[in-house]
Amino acid sequence: MTRIAEPSRAKRLKQLTQEVHEILDRSIMAAASFDTLPGYVRFAGVQYRFHHDIAALYADPVLSALLPGLAERGRLALIEADLVDLGQPLPQTAPPAFAPGTIDVPTALGWLYVAEGSNMGAALLRKAAAKLGLSDTHGARHLAPAPEGPAAHWRAFTAALDAVTLFDIEEERAVAGAKAASAQVQRHPDLALP
Repeated sequence: MTRIAEPSRAKRLKQLTQEVHEILDRSIMAAASFDTLPGYVRFAGVQYRFHHDIAALYADPVLSALLPGLAERGRLALIEADLVDLGQPLPQTAPPAFAPGTIDVPTALGWLYVAEGSNMGAALLRKAAAKLGLSDTHGARHLAPAPEGPAAHWRAFTAALDAVTLFDIEEERAVAGAKAASAQVQRHPDLALP
């Protein structure tokens, strides 16, 4: 097997998931997710379901060794706190997409790319949430930027992602993982957003 080195994995995943990402953005905005508090509650429910799907990835020791600081990047607890702030029960969920001990690293890297990429768009969503009276300490914790800022946070993640050695068949699984994650995120709004 040969190692695929160029272009960077992060850039390749961005290119291959761009269309699905744009569709997801449009469906979130079309659902008026940030126009009213009930709309935001639906959005937070979608976020909860997706992060419930991937919570095991942030606790996986193999992934944590490859992606330093991974455990601190998980947002499920923040979303849970946001829902509590809003007086909402935690949404019902299907079994998570990943369970401890059953994680395929290349596939997981694709899923994490999608999850972590959503932080880059959170700055705009955070401003919209502020118009609803929500903040980094009440109701919109999961949209708060990392202390070092979203761009530096993203660059650290993509540098670690690009540094992982994968062979061609594993690269294919990473791409398939990113596409599956994008499709999963889209399925949640399709179920929860009007």
